[in-house]
Parts: sequence; C-alpha cells; structure tokens
Amino acid sequence: MGDILVLGLGRSGRAAALAAVRLAEQGGAGSVTAVDGAETPELRQVAEEFRALGVRVTLGTTQVDGHFDACVASPGIPPSDELMKSARGASDRVISEVEFAFQVSSHPWIAITGTNGKTTTTALVTHLLNAGGIPARSVGNFGPPAVEAAIEADPSEVMVAEVSSFQLTYVDTFHPRVAVLLNITPDHLGWHGSLESYAASKARIFENLDAGDTAVVNVDDEGSRPYADWLEERGINVVRVSCEESHPAGANVVDGMLELDTRGGTVRLVDIQELQIRGTHNVGNALAAAAAAHALGISPAALREGLKTFEPIEHRLEPVIDVDGAEWFNDSKATNPDAVFKALTAFSDRPLVILLGGRNKDNDLRPLAEAVSARAKAAVLFGEVRERLSEAFQGLPIHTVEAVSLSDACEAARALAEPGDAVVLSPACKSFDEFTSYEHRGETFKELVAKMAEAES
Repeated sequence: MGDILVLGLGRSGRAAALAAVRLAEQGGAGSVTAVDGAETPELRQVAEEFRALGVRVTLGTTQVDGHFDACVASPGIPPSDELMKSARGASDRVISEVEFAFQVSSHPWIAITGTNGKTTTTALVTHLLNAGGIPARSVGNFGPPAVEAAIEADPSEVMVAEVSSFQLTYVDTFHPRVAVLLNITPDHLGWHGSLESYAASKARIFENLDAGDTAVVNVDDEGSRPYADWLEERGINVVRVSCEESHPAGANVVDGMLELDTRGGTVRLVDIQELQIRGTHNVGNALAAAAAAHALGISPAALREGLKTFEPIEHRLEPVIDVDGAEWFNDSKATNPDAVFKALTAFSDRPLVILLGGRNKDNDLRPLAEAVSARAKAAVLFGEVRERLSEAFQGLPIHTVEAVSLSDACEAARALAEPGDAVVLSPACKSFDEFTSYEHRGETFKELVAKMAEAES
C-alpha cells in the first residue's frame, strides 16, 4: 500500500496504525505516520508507544507534512476540518478504517448501516450465523475495530460490520456479500453538510455489489425505500423488509408471524411475541437480520432458534429493574428523535413516563414533543436542552417536569410513575452536556435506578 498516514489516534485510529505497522513489517506497506489534531496526556503516551514501533507521530497540529499513498481517516474528523483538508492534499487517496480492514482481509463480509438499529441488527446477524454453524464476529462500531478483527480472525469467519455514514464516505473497494440498509433519517448533518450528502454516504454500502450479492432494504422507511428499485435495476438480489405489507422475495410480517418469502417457498420463522427485543422497529431489525443470515445459508430452524434466544443490547431498550411496581428501561443510545419514535412503539400496552434531554443536535423538537404527547402520560425534561424541550411541549396534552440533571430526572420520574407503568430513558439528544458518552449516561442511569430499588427494599 506504500506509505500510510493514519489520521486520528482514537480507538479505530490506533487499530489502523497497529495494522499498518504489521503490514510494514511484512513488506506490505512502506512508512507509517500518525497525526492527531489534539494533544492530551493520554495521546502523548500513545504517541510514545507508537514511536517505539517506528511510527512517526505528530500531535496538536492542523497540518500534515509529506506525501502519502493512502490516508486512513478516523470517523470523528469531518471533511471540513482543517487537518482533514491538509491530509487530503498530502495523500493520493483517503480511506476509512473499514475500507482498510477490507483491503487487508480475505473474509466474507456482511455490512449493516442505517440511522438507527445498526447495533442490534449487527449483533443479531452475528448471533444467527453462529447459531447456524457459521463462525462470525461483530466488528466496526459494535465490537472491536474492523481492521483489528480482520487481522486476528480465522479466514473462515464472517465479518459482520456495523458501518457508519462517516466510514462509508471513504470506502473504495469495500464489497460485502450482503449489505443491509435499515433507515435514513436526519442525523450528523453538521458532519455531512446536508441530508442528501448523508444519504449518499449511507448508499455507498451498495457501491460494489454485483449480481451474486444480496441487498437487504427496509422499505417501510421513506429514506431507504428508493434504493430497493435502484438496486434491482442494477441486477442485485434485493430482499425488501416490511412490517406493513408483504413483498415477493421479501422479509415480511404476516398475521403476527415473521416470514421470509424465498425461492423455495414461504419460510415461517417466529411470532412477534417470541422476540425478546421490543418495538416495531426491532421487528424490522429481526427481519433484516434473518434475511441477511439466510442469504449466507443459515437454515430456517437455526434462524428460529436464534431469533428466540437473542437478548436486548445494552443501552437499547434494555430492561433495568422494577421500582415501586414500575418497570424501568435504559434506551440511552436513542440520541436522536427518530430513535425515540421507534422506542415509543415498544410500550403500546401500558402507561409510559419518558425521560428526554441532554444536548440537542440542532433537531426540530416539536415533532418529538407531539409524538411523545400522543403516547406517554408524562415526560421529564432534563439537561442542557430542557428549556427548548419545554417550549416544544407547550400547548400539548401531557404533563411535563423539568430537571437539571439525570439524577434529578430519575427522582422526578419516580414520583410520576405508578405500578404497571414503564419508565424509559430515551433522551433524543447527545449526552455531552453531563456525560462523556451515551454509554456513560446509560450506566449512570442504571446505577441511579438500582439505588432507588435498593432503597425500596
């Protein structure tokens, strides 16, 4: 690959740098250089470790010096960033860590993208493949960095990659055997510049598919639906996923039963009630995962067993514990309104108290407020965005309470909840006003709820 520049020394950047060092040792690459625009004590320690491996490291700069055959860019650096602009000028091509992983591996790949649902679907596909006797591991945004796994895994293992719009922006030869598009709704527009650019990056998951590959597309979603016809016109095998209507050669819900319409006939899988994951959106995710696994040869019997035994992923409508007769759920990963819309479908059977808040992503909050008001009995508005949320709820038929912190929000929610209710942290916002990540927020939420349950007993 010639001389390699690794841009950004976060989690994926470090994995890419280590992989580049290995390639260089094996004669598959030339020099390795790493550059990060930040300079922290942690990064200085990382820099020393990489310098000991022969990597040239520069921190705290917006400029890249030299010329490189390839730049492996970390997903957190937007195209408009001065460091990225400089790297583009210094490199023959810019690729993502996922593209780099694909180029250095010989594994079969399944790739999954979408604004919401990627992690659950990725984990479920991996679960179904392993249940059916095909070794697989989740990589990318969920699991280890893709390039780390691609180097370490046995060549027979399937790489099931959760890929973001950031990573797909910089793919070149990336060619999964199965590509899944779950949905496209406004998100990360500051990074991409527009919804059109964001959607175009998502669609790059299909860039290199050919007639021997399978595309799985959720056609219930307005953003992803148009790609089904476009792919079919290209001669790609398309499986349309829908919970609303049946499609020939699709993955459908018929009389409450998940089904695959295959060349060999209709394959009935499981009843919706047999799934452990909640919500209409997760029915769609289960259908997409089943279609993807089936495309690699997993039997109907293995699909049925895998669908029944798959458990919710942490921070995604994760059951926590009962407090005073109300059941609490951690959905901290819901960092945009569309994720909350989906979460609302999971609790149509009982009264709902929802916790909303954090730092807004410049989203219009009125549609969120209207959807929550139509479904929940009460909403607790917390964090940096609480005043804007309160404005969005004005005039709507729902009881709202404002709270400064997540801790205060939990106490307020407890006061509002009654036995039989569901209390759900589904924030619709980023966590960075109070926490370092959605995981940090979710863990704190679970600790707060556990303490309330202990006090109850």
